[in-house]
Amino acid sequence: LSILFSKFLMQISKKYIFGILHIYASKNNTFVHITDVSSKETIIRMSAGMRINPEKKEKSSYSALTIAKEVCSICKDIGINAFHVKMRAKGGNHSRVLGPGAHIVLRTMIRSGFKIGRIEDTTPTPTNCTRKKGGRRGRRV
Repeated sequence: LSILFSKFLMQISKKYIFGILHIYASKNNTFVHITDVSSKETIIRMSAGMRINPEKKEKSSYSALTIAKEVCSICKDIGINAFHVKMRAKGGNHSRVLGPGAHIVLRTMIRSGFKIGRIEDTTPTPTNCTRKKGGRRGRRV
């Protein structure tokens, strides 16, 4: 009984050092940006295009996985063990749907042992729609 109680106390007394995980996932690329809690100090910033060579593979889920693993290792070295997540899509008068890399990055962070505080969607939404591209009669194919 005392062993179980001591393990329970160790779990309670564990300190979480938070960072903010900004994920920007468009349909062509995935950006991961980690800052401190005030969002003023950048810890690491990485995109799929920085790690994957052929441009056509930037949008793949594998490229998002590789940058997430690299970011995980750097954050563990620094000592961050928990994140608040801010996910963002293209937004505005473009698509408000997250790209394929966003969920892969989040899942990789959880699997590598990081705790997640809160998750929020920071995709910009227009209050009065700005004009979409394509002209008055639309795109003619």
